[in-house]
Amino acid sequence: MAASNVIYVLTIILYSLSVFGYFIDFLQNNRRANRIAFRLLAIVWVLQTIFLFFRAIQLERLPLLTPFEGLFFYAWAMVTLSLLVNFYFRVDFLVFFMNVVGFSLMAVSLFLPTGDLSLAWENILTSELLIVHITLIILSYAGFTVAFACSVMYLIEHQMLKKKVWGTRLLRFGSLSKLDRYAFVATMSAYPLLLLGVILGFIWAYSGDGIQTVPLFDPKVLGSLAVLLFYGGYLYQRTVKGKQGYNMVFYNMLAFLVLLANYLLTSEWSSFHIWNV
Repeated sequence: MAASNVIYVLTIILYSLSVFGYFIDFLQNNRRANRIAFRLLAIVWVLQTIFLFFRAIQLERLPLLTPFEGLFFYAWAMVTLSLLVNFYFRVDFLVFFMNVVGFSLMAVSLFLPTGDLSLAWENILTSELLIVHITLIILSYAGFTVAFACSVMYLIEHQMLKKKVWGTRLLRFGSLSKLDRYAFVATMSAYPLLLLGVILGFIWAYSGDGIQTVPLFDPKVLGSLAVLLFYGGYLYQRTVKGKQGYNMVFYNMLAFLVLLANYLLTSEWSSFHIWNV
């Protein structure tokens, strides 16, 4: 356990240095800082993967079921997506904005208990259906984070253009149309994962392995439905009505705030949802 603690602390330190490097690049257009930050991010991914592997071996289950594990897996998914974005998409600041959110939520895990589930809850929660439910939802949250990062970049660039702030930084943001399209594609990819995850959660709850009683007015249920509704409204406006641009990226950011509220707050008042996804 001591080795995994060292890996966890080292991961937090290197992740913070990576985000700081991207921040320096954002302020000063410093390509060297960007390269160093990317290398640190690659090391963070390796350490996160090792940590998840060690925890799986130690607990003899997939490390996804506790709030601490959920946030750590979310951070791992964000770093994975960041590395893919860096290789396949040329939007220089996107990795920075993605990992500001990813690091922030991983930092929250510092304040969560790292212990395992009680035997009673472990027997209830360790089913294949529930594991798929949690995995799909966390991956969908990672996709929505990419959309949120693109939306934030769109609003910043929009203000820069409005104020006629020209320069290298503006060029590195990419075009507004590209950021709008990336936000849409990320949301469109994440939404089916969230929908399937919620459906599987209900199926699990009423199956022989689940708790078999899910109050419809439970805060977690209402929060999950609100997230589906908000993002469903965004996709409807974008695909059916053809709306795009400033108002739609603002809508996307609002939907992400609803998602964060559901992720971080509603489990505190949920009568059945002890894990935080």
